[in-house]
Amino acid sequence: MKADMFTQEELRNLPRKGTPQPADHTQHAFYGRDILSVDQFNREDLTYIFRVAEEMRAMVKRFGSVDLLQGKVLANLFYEPSTRTSASFMAAMQRLGGQVIPINNVQYSSVAKGESLPDTVRTLEQYADVIVLRHPEVGAAAVAARYARKPIINAGDGIGEHPTQALLDLFTIYDELGTIDGLKIAMVGDLKYGRTVHSLTKLLLLYRVEFYFVSPPILRMPETILQRVRATDQPYTETDNIHDIIREVDVLYVTRVQKERFEDLSEYEAVKDYYVVDTELMRQAKERMIVMHPFPRVGEISYAVDSDPRAAYFRQIENGMYIRMALLAAVLGKA
Repeated sequence: MKADMFTQEELRNLPRKGTPQPADHTQHAFYGRDILSVDQFNREDLTYIFRVAEEMRAMVKRFGSVDLLQGKVLANLFYEPSTRTSASFMAAMQRLGGQVIPINNVQYSSVAKGESLPDTVRTLEQYADVIVLRHPEVGAAAVAARYARKPIINAGDGIGEHPTQALLDLFTIYDELGTIDGLKIAMVGDLKYGRTVHSLTKLLLLYRVEFYFVSPPILRMPETILQRVRATDQPYTETDNIHDIIREVDVLYVTRVQKERFEDLSEYEAVKDYYVVDTELMRQAKERMIVMHPFPRVGEISYAVDSDPRAAYFRQIENGMYIRMALLAAVLGKA
């Protein structure tokens, strides 16, 4: 199915579904809306979501769970395998007192019988109040949103976008370092196929940062993303040598080389171990900086680095639950 994509302008101005409501406050603007792309967000939106995520974290630490979404149902529709994103959304909904319909083995569902994505989401919205969708095709979430009456949240569409991951990544940077403006941020590894770095770069363009794009030549950041960086006059450097930039950066965002995206496995074998963040490399890094990773990792960060206080990736994973709690509460009008 060819993805029927929204334009950037449409994404920024997505109306809420159902009866129109005034959006004179940020919290109203999220009610009933789809979360499809980071292009929907401005700095005011991010400040609001981060504040709600901090409140969610405080509630979980104090009470474990609340009944904010009692009576609400989430359909977790995953066409691709997932551990963290799927479990994170499920945990987020359950911590808020809601229920989950988990659909993680789509190959055994009606889809295997030829059911279309529009029919699948229109069926699930008869049972659920919000649908979280992961799909291998770029733009699939936008297609689903055109047909669904209930909110659609994009949990990753092929090599396209992963907006909730980008939100939790940005929240982690702010939470760990206390600011975003003025930071030097390196993205390392698979920048061609890595949807997490595509989405995070777009969000970071709302701030003033300096980028370092570190990758093998065949996995460099797509030109479409670089054009957006250049359009904002944000400084950036492309290199294939991590040692050239490690002393400079405040954030080292590491990604795995994604074997499943390669048609020629010999190309994958040539670059899979191109970078390894180990204790020797970390000795060259700033005392106050963080290492992040969207996971899963497959060798690009040594286990010995886990004990380094600058290793933020497990805190990053935890933050994902709080961000997704905030988003679920916001689109269901309970934030």
